Amino acid sequence: MDQTVSTKNFKHVSYLWDEAKAAEMEGDEVALLLYRSNLLGADLRLTNYGGGNTSCKAMAKDPLSGKETEIMWIKGSGGDIGTLTRSGLAALYVDRLRSLKNVYRGIESEDEMVELFNHCIYDLDSKAPSIDTPLHGFLPFNHIDHLHPDAAIAIAAAKDGKKITEELFEGTIGWVDWQRPGFDLGLQLKNCLDENPGIRGIMLGSHGLFTWGDTAYESYINTLEVIEKCAEYLEQNFGKSRPVFGGQRIQSLADDQRKKQAATIAPILRGFCSSNRHMVGHFTDDPKVLEFINSNDLERLAPMGTSCPDHFLRTKISPLVLDIKPDEDLSDTKALKERLKPAFEDYRKMYTEYYENHKHPNSPAMRDSNPVIILFPGVGMFSFSKDKQTARVAAEFYTNAINVMKGAEAVSEYTSLPRQEAFDIEYWLLEEAKLQRMPKPKALSGKIALVTGSAGGIGKAIAKKFADEGAVVVINDNDAGRLDSANEEFKKQYGKDKYTTALLDVTNAEHISAAMDVAALAFGGVDIVVNCAGLSISKPIEEHTDKDWDLLYDVLVKGQFKVTQAGIEVMRKQDLGGDVLNIVSKNALVSGPNNAGYGSAKAAQLHLSRLNAAELGADRIRVNVVNPDAVISDSKIWQSGWAEGRAKAYGVKVEELPAFYAKRTLLNEIILPEDIANACFVFTGGFLNKSTGNVLNVDGGVAMAFVR
Repeated sequence: MDQTVSTKNFKHVSYLWDEAKAAEMEGDEVALLLYRSNLLGADLRLTNYGGGNTSCKAMAKDPLSGKETEIMWIKGSGGDIGTLTRSGLAALYVDRLRSLKNVYRGIESEDEMVELFNHCIYDLDSKAPSIDTPLHGFLPFNHIDHLHPDAAIAIAAAKDGKKITEELFEGTIGWVDWQRPGFDLGLQLKNCLDENPGIRGIMLGSHGLFTWGDTAYESYINTLEVIEKCAEYLEQNFGKSRPVFGGQRIQSLADDQRKKQAATIAPILRGFCSSNRHMVGHFTDDPKVLEFINSNDLERLAPMGTSCPDHFLRTKISPLVLDIKPDEDLSDTKALKERLKPAFEDYRKMYTEYYENHKHPNSPAMRDSNPVIILFPGVGMFSFSKDKQTARVAAEFYTNAINVMKGAEAVSEYTSLPRQEAFDIEYWLLEEAKLQRMPKPKALSGKIALVTGSAGGIGKAIAKKFADEGAVVVINDNDAGRLDSANEEFKKQYGKDKYTTALLDVTNAEHISAAMDVAALAFGGVDIVVNCAGLSISKPIEEHTDKDWDLLYDVLVKGQFKVTQAGIEVMRKQDLGGDVLNIVSKNALVSGPNNAGYGSAKAAQLHLSRLNAAELGADRIRVNVVNPDAVISDSKIWQSGWAEGRAKAYGVKVEELPAFYAKRTLLNEIILPEDIANACFVFTGGFLNKSTGNVLNVDGGVAMAFVR
């Protein structure tokens, strides 16, 4: 296909091909495969995260014979085409792969063929070949795209999908009925091509689309054109014979009201969904979602479940729809829980029956029976999973499913997979093996932490430690500039699914409430509250002012109290227990010069922690204290007049303070923010989960600060 074709203007897909960039890769088919894959994966209208597969076939030298031989490079198992690199590819000898037909014993022996793929490996550093490998291998084309575009699946999942495909593409797109991916489906694709020579692609019933070309560019353009035609056909039919989704049954709340209702109910939903393990949530009120959940067809379509295997593997067989009016008063937590409890019990019962009715003798044990997708008409959609990325992707997949239902209903009638077929995909032994190969959860996986003052110093070190150990974190500060800087740092180090940000002045009740809402909307609630925000004022008693005193007590004592108060309200909604960690100071226990306001406020923080621990034990909320001393690195305290004040009090120069503090300790050590972070992890990481009301000094050893 000539690269100067005029078809570069698309309405429903994005044309991203850069001829200059592609020219730099000319002659390197693998590089062009990766380039094409990344472009396709960048447009979520073409495929979803982790979905679909791309491949190329080219000649390469056999390392044993030295002869040129045909090799196929294909996205490896578990990869994502949008971020695919060479290390994510599997490379196989084409002749060996095709010769596996000689030992294939039939569809009842499908799974054993996957192990045989390993005998076809060309590159010893190859990624594990995916189940889609034979689907690409048995087709003769140099470049192949297998995608899950909503527009194509809408037709593939329609009751009259085969007829629509034949008429829309005038016989240039073949059709293969639904069948679980595997060796036999690869043979079915080859048979479809043999019976329909000259076709430009194949529609897989209820599943997706195969398109191809002799070059990477031909395949790319062919893929875009086919999907564009599907999308244009759907658009022409939206609302033509009947209103979309049967018309709207209810109206959405205003944006700010939706967010408030979602933040209020999210921790309760998270608590129910976390009956087996802590789950992390995601919320979206995307217009596409609202159109569906507010519609007359919601009640009919939602229980049907999804069609594409990639969808329900991540979303479960069907969502839970809340029977709550959008504008209801949700402030009575106890009453709301009692109202929602039967809905979750019914869902778990439904899922258990689904498992029991369709399981095989060798099926893996039933997984978590809680819903992944929860729909709140008039408000939005929640998703809950083991981590933020998985929850977010589940929401994206269900949005894809909504698009599919919308399209199928516009041109025909939506059909979902039969329950047995769905079960056989969800509990496929090969999928179970993939799950078993995944890394084990880290100590704080599924936990949500809000660390005050976490844009720098000790707070930032704690947030990073928790993120490293699997938690998601809400980083915050009262300094917008400092928070922006931390945001960039966390984005670069962790990516968007590990954290969120909130501007938080702990003396401002509205800020505190808003920060808890941020945690609820971003992640579903909060499990760990770390009160780390602080300041220091060092003055002789005669120089202390009322303003100094009030500021110290407002930030350190009242701030700790108010943030804890807001945090435990969320924790009680979840009913999952939790941790409150208060970063206090050696000064809570040791009397020093020029320190009346700061030292007494720290002492109040320490005793407030004890009081909270005594009160919150019944809720399984642990309250513990970490006492640092002289943590200078990256601290705003040492950028103020505190350093000068302490240096004056001890008769040393400011630059001599780190060494001075280290020398007065028993271990002669300088204390770093990371040392405090490690202490916080000790309390929260499962080592001391039966410990509350305790104080852990991290000060290098100051005998006067010994608690006992």
